Amino acid sequence: MSINVSASILGCDLSNLESELKRVEASGADYVHFDVMDGVFVNNISFGLPVLKCAKRVSKLPFDVHLMITSPERYIERFIDFGADNITFHIESTDSIESCIKMCRDKGISVGISIKPGTDVSLVYPYLELVDMVLIMTVEPGFGGQGFIENMVEKIKTLNKKINERGLNKVIQVDGGINEKTAPQVILSGATNLVAGTYLFKADDMAERIRKLKQGI
Repeated sequence: MSINVSASILGCDLSNLESELKRVEASGADYVHFDVMDGVFVNNISFGLPVLKCAKRVSKLPFDVHLMITSPERYIERFIDFGADNITFHIESTDSIESCIKMCRDKGISVGISIKPGTDVSLVYPYLELVDMVLIMTVEPGFGGQGFIENMVEKIKTLNKKINERGLNKVIQVDGGINEKTAPQVILSGATNLVAGTYLFKADDMAERIRKLKQGI
């Protein structure tokens, strides 16, 4: 089982964005995770289209764009046009779930859906055949550096079981409090894509930390 690491630039030094992105690439990350927050769906504001456009100029890695915004259907196509290689949106944020998925499909990119810690995982089941990835938040979305919510491990296991029962090949991504202690838990539960921000960017040796995440140690 191959484990991918998506480095969340929410945890980087944005005043040195280009060098941080180069460090991510050189350290062996598989994706750049780009958290978009609107101050409405979550209680924080991060960055948007202009930053994505600039970041894409200096990184060869695929950009995994996580939209934590209300009514993502208003912006999905623009984020794709500005360089998103994958779009993940929250099922709690829109009544147009299938339309959001179709926008991504029509533009030829992969698509994921995400749920907050308090959302029942069964709500994603009707869309499993339609998406490439499900993102399980293991912290409350909005701020980096939070502690891992332990009971989310059962949610990952439940989702993985449902995916296997349907004979599907879907990525389970996990975001929030991922480090060398929590990574083995989520990998054993079925996750194959780990988002890490603070844990990576605060490291003296980012490559070593990425290696540990991929090995689940």
